[in-house]
Amino acid sequence: MLEIDRSILEKFESQIVPHQLRGANVLGYGEISTVFEVDGLPGVACKRMPLFKSVTDAETYARQYATYCGNLKTAGLVLPEDRTEIFDQPGKPVVLYIIQQQLSPARFVHKLLHQLTDSEIDALVIRVLTAINHVWEFNAKHQPGLQLAIDGQLSNWVYMESGELFYIDTSTPLYRINEKEQLDPELFLQSAPSFLRWLIRWLFLADVMNRYYDPRQVAIDVAANLYKEQRPDLVPRVVELINSSKPAGVDSIIVKDVEKYYKEDKIIWVVFLALRRFDRWLKSTIFRQRYEFVLPGKIKR
Repeated sequence: MLEIDRSILEKFESQIVPHQLRGANVLGYGEISTVFEVDGLPGVACKRMPLFKSVTDAETYARQYATYCGNLKTAGLVLPEDRTEIFDQPGKPVVLYIIQQQLSPARFVHKLLHQLTDSEIDALVIRVLTAINHVWEFNAKHQPGLQLAIDGQLSNWVYMESGELFYIDTSTPLYRINEKEQLDPELFLQSAPSFLRWLIRWLFLADVMNRYYDPRQVAIDVAANLYKEQRPDLVPRVVELINSSKPAGVDSIIVKDVEKYYKEDKIIWVVFLALRRFDRWLKSTIFRQRYEFVLPGKIKR
């Protein structure tokens, strides 16, 4: 298990003001979390999840996370070393930190797309698709008793110079036992504006929960990620690679499927982020309340 000085992270959590961040650098943003490199904790990435009403709820999530990671490893994926820490401090929701060994930023697959030759990119994409297929093979052996989901987009993979391919997006432990989702779907709504949660629950929640179990949807998402990473020229070739490596029984995809998915997904997340910023302004300026999430600036898509 990864070793850290818990007291440093506890001090950071006690002092954090999300809209005036000090004592850490932001490494990345998720829909329900932010990833930090905390001063005094070099070499680890700390994903902060201020989502929980009780320590018991956070402990349940941490157990689900451990189970999910264990199953991904059994499926054949390589994950970084990790640990979890929970903090219950006055005036805040209970916060879970998922802490991972920090891997070289330059070796993230979406960054390597701008450095490698076309043939090297093909080989790397095939490595990613093969790793994703390990999850579908695991599911074929274990469902309906056990079924794993995966967000396979290219920014979730790190290809080390040693040749190892790491999967890092493990903090949303989506898995089903006997066809029943184990993760509380309401956690996805904690970062959403409170006045819109009913609408998001009604229109989008089921789709978000289900898409990562669907091999075809996951494959489309992998290809669509190329638009965000400013490599749309690679989409036709990656679509070919996806179709040549897809599991049996999964329908092929075409470039138009990817374009349509990307345009719809982009609109959803641009609007969602704008509404989160409005919610932050409303809470912090009008109602003088604490807003727990750190939001990104302008995202190039």
